[in-house]
Amino acid sequence: MIHLTRRMATRLIKDSINVTAIAPGAFKSDMNKAARDHADAVAQRVPARRVGTDEDMAGVAIYLASRAGDYVSGPPSPSMAASSMRRGTRDRGLGANGQ
Repeated sequence: MIHLTRRMATRLIKDSINVTAIAPGAFKSDMNKAARDHADAVAQRVPARRVGTDEDMAGVAIYLASRAGDYVSGPPSPSMAASSMRRGTRDRGLGANGQ
């Protein structure tokens, strides 16, 4: 998904089309059964100590769809920055998603 998003963003920005994606962290869903069925245990591994909510996901989607997100294009936006931080990324000068 990350590679496809980058490729599409690079190609389509020339046509004034922004391409973004959302990379959800720990959210209760059928695709993330661990977070759905064991939210308390999963939350202990997330720096924010909670799994994401529908409102968290909606906030990211609204931001990307709004005028505020017009300049954002490319790699997926982590929907829970607290859960997407990788140990040592700041030391190497990398962003929250290791890029």
